[in-house]
Amino acid sequence: MGTLSDLLALAHRRASTLDLPYQGALTPAESWQVLQLAPGARLVDVRTRAEWDWVGRVPGTVEIEWQTYPGGQPNPNFIAQLRHQVDPEALVLFLCRSGGRSDAAARTACAAGYSNCYNVLEGFEGDKDANGQRNRVGGWRHAGLPWHQG
Repeated sequence: MGTLSDLLALAHRRASTLDLPYQGALTPAESWQVLQLAPGARLVDVRTRAEWDWVGRVPGTVEIEWQTYPGGQPNPNFIAQLRHQVDPEALVLFLCRSGGRSDAAARTACAAGYSNCYNVLEGFEGDKDANGQRNRVGGWRHAGLPWHQG
């Protein structure tokens, strides 16, 4: 396990390389380490309620839908819900299925005044493998990190 400053420095370098507007990008394993080393850090899962119920949940996360289910409409109350549940000064890691929605959430939170935003690369389920299936290439679950079904 690296130190918190080492992990955040690595995340900052990735953000710079990828030209991201937020603080950094972390792999699932790095994210888990950050959560262990920074007690005030919050993991915000932006998947849909259906994904939490049917695919799985990470214990201790803040759950705020980025898009509603069904329909996939943007959640118009995302920032209000985030402000209600997460201090703008906190170190905030955003998680979704594979990293896309969490990137958008981190960008939006950063623009709304959250100064310590990070995206969890690969997301909860990772990318699809050659057979079009998730949970086999990258992702929180594939890394063996804590989660539970529904």
